Amino acid sequence: MKISYNWLKQYVNVELPVEKVSEILTDTGLEVEGVEKYQSVKGGLEGVVVGEVLTCEQHPNADRLKVTTVDIGEDEPVQIVCGAQNVKAGIKVPVATIGTVLYDGDKDFKIKKGKIRGEESHGMICAEDELGLGDSHDGILVMDDNAKVGSPVANYYDIENDNVIEIGLTPNRTDGMSHYGVARDLRAALLHQGESHNMMLPSVENFKVDNINLPIEVEVKDTEACPRYAGLTISGIEVKESPTWLQNRLKAIGLGPINNVVDVTNYVLHEIGHPLHAFDADKIKGNKIVVQQVKQDTKFVTLDETERKLDAADLMICNAEEGMCIAGVFGGLSSGVSKSTKNIFIESAYFNPVSIRKTAKRHGLNTDASFRYERGIDPNMTIYALKRAALLIQEIAGGEVSSEIVDQYPNPIHNFKVELSFENMKRLIGESIEKEVVKNILASLDIEVLKETEEGLSLSVPPYRADVKREADVIEEVLRIYGYNNIGFPTKLNTSLFHHDKLSNSYMQNLVSDLLSGNGFNEIMSNSLTKAEYADWTEDFKAEENVAMLNPLSQDLGVMRQTLLYGGLEAISYNNKRQMQDLKFYEFGKSYKKTEEGYHESRELMLFVTGNKQAETWEAKPQKMDFYWLKGMAEMVLTRLGIAGGIKYDQADKGFYADGLTAKLGKNVIVELGIVKKNILKKMDIKQEVFVAQFNWDTILRFVQKKKVSYTDIPKFPMVRRDLALLLDKEVQFSAIHDLAYKAERKILKDVNLFDVYEGDKLPEGKKSYAVSFTLQDPSKTLTDNYVDKVMSKLQETFEKELGATLR
Repeated sequence: MKISYNWLKQYVNVELPVEKVSEILTDTGLEVEGVEKYQSVKGGLEGVVVGEVLTCEQHPNADRLKVTTVDIGEDEPVQIVCGAQNVKAGIKVPVATIGTVLYDGDKDFKIKKGKIRGEESHGMICAEDELGLGDSHDGILVMDDNAKVGSPVANYYDIENDNVIEIGLTPNRTDGMSHYGVARDLRAALLHQGESHNMMLPSVENFKVDNINLPIEVEVKDTEACPRYAGLTISGIEVKESPTWLQNRLKAIGLGPINNVVDVTNYVLHEIGHPLHAFDADKIKGNKIVVQQVKQDTKFVTLDETERKLDAADLMICNAEEGMCIAGVFGGLSSGVSKSTKNIFIESAYFNPVSIRKTAKRHGLNTDASFRYERGIDPNMTIYALKRAALLIQEIAGGEVSSEIVDQYPNPIHNFKVELSFENMKRLIGESIEKEVVKNILASLDIEVLKETEEGLSLSVPPYRADVKREADVIEEVLRIYGYNNIGFPTKLNTSLFHHDKLSNSYMQNLVSDLLSGNGFNEIMSNSLTKAEYADWTEDFKAEENVAMLNPLSQDLGVMRQTLLYGGLEAISYNNKRQMQDLKFYEFGKSYKKTEEGYHESRELMLFVTGNKQAETWEAKPQKMDFYWLKGMAEMVLTRLGIAGGIKYDQADKGFYADGLTAKLGKNVIVELGIVKKNILKKMDIKQEVFVAQFNWDTILRFVQKKKVSYTDIPKFPMVRRDLALLLDKEVQFSAIHDLAYKAERKILKDVNLFDVYEGDKLPEGKKSYAVSFTLQDPSKTLTDNYVDKVMSKLQETFEKELGATLR
């Protein structure tokens, strides 16, 4: 949320540096994320001075150009080439001198000395659009004859310089959604620091009803969705451009001016946080407003010229015949204020936050009005906002108030009653705060003390503080104004010892996290809410198995994730776009699925690697990440967990893999790993290979908890290694050799390793060569060559019989 400092000072009389104000607001819970300079004319016309045209002659080499000499208050006049038709001797004009920077939207250009068709030009005589003072480019801007030559042009125009404070507003701080709300917190903090400042809410005492010539009847059919609805009419207005002061206020906070009526409603919204809506009164059929729901799938065209199908639960502002506005969310195209509008009806209402939130999410809309309504505004500001808007409109658009204020408020919303215990406050804060200090802070926040006892306070909290309904909320309010920094640190640290189950999920996760982090991985945490469309990208997932949100924050967060894959790819894409190419990520998380039996969730661990294995250095060239490096990391994880033994690999189902392997313990899939398909990477805007390993963490935990650790003495006798070069069919995998070897020799075979693979034209067609090492060891004696030869012969015979292998 953007707050104009100049605007803020209209409500609290402070003259502190904006940096100090930012610090105070952050301490009170309104975190300032940044401060930007704002100028109503970009650049502030710096370097632009008043010049007087002394001579104006035809350019010798161009029919449409003039060569002028201009007095800009320096020792000598300067020569400037100008193409404007209205340039002539004797007029005073704005001159952008050499070095001046002018702006055209987001672009800028610097005025330099140059030659135009052979004639030197030492500056630029400007039109109003070139200076940002208007839209006209019919000719150069001619200034008043009384303007002093050489003086800054900025002196003759109302150029506002401001600081815009960007506040990261948390959803619970409904009271801070306006300049007045921010000013209230600022004043409360300053009062606690001993500085007295008055709040200055603009007066509406001058409001009066001029006549009752244009009454509009109001009927609220759903008082639960619309507890309060008020309005009035103004006739005889002139819709036109807003005055400069109003435009500057809106532009400073990033809003574009529309017309004087709409700008006033936006101004009041950002002033006090209360949304308003203006209807063209002549388009209200039957001179009647009806607040109600309409039939399911009723078509309605909103201000953005989009036709929407309404839900039966959407609250609508209707006339006697049809809908005019989606209540609290978005106006209709046919009932809005236009240049031809002469009479208006201004709406000021309080809508049920839940109703507005559901409607806004259903239609994918997020407007300034819905942002406030769905969080809860102040129902007691309804009439003030109406009067404030009416007075401003009369001031800048003319007209007369032509109806009494209609105020439908059958069930008034009362203040919240909260009991505050001083003992509980001390327990939560960690130290005592003087009772008078507490009461002063509460009073500065409009929280009334109804009753005081030795034990605590009975409080009345205004309804605009929708987040202060419990004792703990009140304590938080006191503490944020008192200052978290003013709470002392304890001199001792209390802790307790407890037994940690080494086979628990948290312990095993920490064990693996330490291993991966020590090997260059970074842990990521992705949102468990994701896009529904991801389920359609591969055959592994089905759209009907998505767990959909009833009230999603956005379409990008509409369902629970079925896999951790896309969250990791989003992180890779994000980093790639910021020139981070060599990435190693891991994530622990849950995936969710809807099945015929109900909802199912499972725990997963996923590794993501892409780019180079290590950074380039003077002693090592970069090596591209490959499948085998990731497979080694996956096996390292399984080894650390103590379940690497007995793992068998099969070809992985394609799914989102272009190619890959599945590792199993018995019939249980432990991990799948492979390279992600290019079509998926393309959709994620990733231009390099990505390898992933997906661990079934629930299954892993079951095996780990069943695993029993046994200990043996370190063997005293040496190991023996023998190698075989086997000629095999190309279809034969190393896993077959590995399994047959252990099947043939269980007693002394300790390790089987593939250390070379050869395929080439020197081998028979359809064949490949595997170089395999076998490590043998007997824990009770030294192996003899004769015994080792017998074992190797047995292995060779097994490979020849079962795999058709021959020795090279």
